Amino acid sequence: MSDSHIPLPERLRPRDLSEIIGQDHLLGVQAPLRQMIDQGHLPSIIFWGPPGVGKTTISLLLAQAVDRPFVSLSALNTGVKELRDLIAQGGDLLTPVVFIDEIHRFNKTQQDALLSAVEKGKITLIGATTENPSFEVNNALLSRCQVYTLNALNEDAIRTLLDKALQQDDFLKQRYIQIEEYEAFFQFSAGDARKALNLLDLIASTFEPELENKIDNAIVVKVAQQNIARYDKSGEQHYDLVSAFIKSIRGSDPDATLYWMARMLKGGEDPVFIARRMLIAASEDIGNSNPNALLLAGECFRSVQAVGMPECRIILGQCAVYLATSAKSNSTYLAINKAMELADKTSNLPVPLHLRNAPTKLMKEQGYGVDYLYPHHYPEHFVMQEYLPPELKGSILYESARNKREVEGERLQQRRWQQEQQQQ
Repeated sequence: MSDSHIPLPERLRPRDLSEIIGQDHLLGVQAPLRQMIDQGHLPSIIFWGPPGVGKTTISLLLAQAVDRPFVSLSALNTGVKELRDLIAQGGDLLTPVVFIDEIHRFNKTQQDALLSAVEKGKITLIGATTENPSFEVNNALLSRCQVYTLNALNEDAIRTLLDKALQQDDFLKQRYIQIEEYEAFFQFSAGDARKALNLLDLIASTFEPELENKIDNAIVVKVAQQNIARYDKSGEQHYDLVSAFIKSIRGSDPDATLYWMARMLKGGEDPVFIARRMLIAASEDIGNSNPNALLLAGECFRSVQAVGMPECRIILGQCAVYLATSAKSNSTYLAINKAMELADKTSNLPVPLHLRNAPTKLMKEQGYGVDYLYPHHYPEHFVMQEYLPPELKGSILYESARNKREVEGERLQQRRWQQEQQQQ
């Protein structure tokens, strides 16, 4: 295969840590990770960052820097058996560096197998994830790894990357390319080095060799719109599809809900991400009009993590239809937002004495807990009592929606209002 048929990102893949662009906070001369490598020490690591910032390449170069064997796996096609077979081969004089791309897609059983291997020193793990590892990697495994954040490339880094490509790549040098405008590259790459280089490669392939060729924003936009895939998990289309999916649930349209979900799954979206969005919708858009929605969404989230694709599409579909066809209410969503806003403005207000805890004699002598009325000592387990600071008396944060479940809960509020009127 000629070099021109090898993708430009692969042709320019760095061969030394010093060639990495845009991650100086980790790999600069005085950066912590670089210092550890210079001392011959490589801990287990989780790299968290967006696509196209060098997670795989950096992992390979780290292994090479400490002269260790490197094994690359993908969480998408590695089962527990393959993982255990690999681990069983570890523990020799040279502990292998096992790189796992999209480690957030590993279920609990797979992550537990990794935990045991890391604890026993059979492997040095480097996991890569685009998702927050605090949510997606179990705490025991996370505590045994150093977590490093990789940044999306800024405009200066993208410019440096493109200029380096023009100077070093033989195929590009034959085209005598000059980039006159970089703004469209910045826009379409969105900090992703792989996107920027692929876009440059596409444009260069339309140019004739041995001629001077100039690239401006118009050319970049034209080529990008013709060639960039319609679904990109990290780009604008990702957010558009998620938005359409959530709005279809909110609008009680199960058909549209399933359609947009299918579009995301077909595009390679992480099913756990979809399940997490439904968890939020179950509370934000359904709330106490149907509390079972949050329970079902929570179980869906756990089940998707345990099962994975393709079977988890069934669980996702069941939950999505349930949410779309459920009664809707955003009353508690609005209420907590009001409460947060009020708390920001009044954080200096003290807790009323009768509501304070009084674990010591001194506190009791100072009036803590005095005059508190215990509701269970009164008929129907209710007694009129002020629970807000005096300055906020009468503040209304929660207003129930007009649905059966919330109207029933409104009766207690009405009784509080009636008793308050009688006392005035």
